[in-house]
Amino acid sequence: MSSIYPAKTESDERGAAPQGEDFEAWAGRLAARARGLVDRQTGGTLSPGSPLGEAMHYAAALGGKRMRPLLVWATGDCVQAPLEALDAAACAVELMHAYSLVHDDLPCMDNDVLRRGQPTVHVRYGEAMALLAGDALQTRAFEVLSGDEAVPAPLRARLCALLAAAAGAGGMAGGQALDLAATGRQLELAALRDMHARKTGALLRASVLMGLACGAGRDPLLVQDCEPMLLRYAQAVGLAFQVVDDVLDASTDSATLGKTAGKDAAQGKATFVSLLGIETAREQARQLLDEALQALAQLPPAARARSTRLAELARQIVARSF
Repeated sequence: MSSIYPAKTESDERGAAPQGEDFEAWAGRLAARARGLVDRQTGGTLSPGSPLGEAMHYAAALGGKRMRPLLVWATGDCVQAPLEALDAAACAVELMHAYSLVHDDLPCMDNDVLRRGQPTVHVRYGEAMALLAGDALQTRAFEVLSGDEAVPAPLRARLCALLAAAAGAGGMAGGQALDLAATGRQLELAALRDMHARKTGALLRASVLMGLACGAGRDPLLVQDCEPMLLRYAQAVGLAFQVVDDVLDASTDSATLGKTAGKDAAQGKATFVSLLGIETAREQARQLLDEALQALAQLPPAARARSTRLAELARQIVARSF
């Protein structure tokens, strides 16, 4: 397949930041890069004469915080991973995330009509086309990882394995099944954490592990030394993301959220807010942030010095208001 990569700039070698670039500028630059990568993998050219490519593009390229690609790039920066591999991982994980949102919004799942401030894919294109667009986005993610010879074959296989594990029965799909089964019931905290570690946390965790894996060819010992700490960071951040989502669903209006607010309570969903209350849930998120930052503080010095983007992303996840 042709390369997914946009042209490099002087600041693009290993995703390095221009001199003096602050976090907001870095995040904006790489969010735009993620949009460019996704643009190249969706659209009408994929399915001439059919709305499928258009529906894929609508789902994946229009809006979104690009948190998962940012985690890929920030982790890769810790281990000085090459940009070509990080771009493939970042694009694939965003395509997989988009697929999950399309399917989660379907009437047979969460039945939502609003996503990122616009009609959900099944509202815009019909339920059948939304189902197909989600399927195609998921498979496109693996095409991106497996088909570009700029990434060494063993790394392509490793990235595919990480992404598949995050998406399957032990990850997002399994977590969604648990969520459906728990609707209308109150879960114990341990069961709730397990459900969301799969449904939401698995793909965020995979984003970190994929960014880490991209550095194995450059410094395998550093990658090995970093893995336990970065796994702890990813687990904490993944769970914190869902805790904050639950708080926002219960405390923010739909216009601000860009999706239907109050939906969890209306559907009888098991959430951190329904179990703990808003203030205790917020405290849980703060504790998880502390766990994530403590994990980064224990990285080997060479990686710890380059972990500031990961620390800022963790803070942004907990502090976000939409």
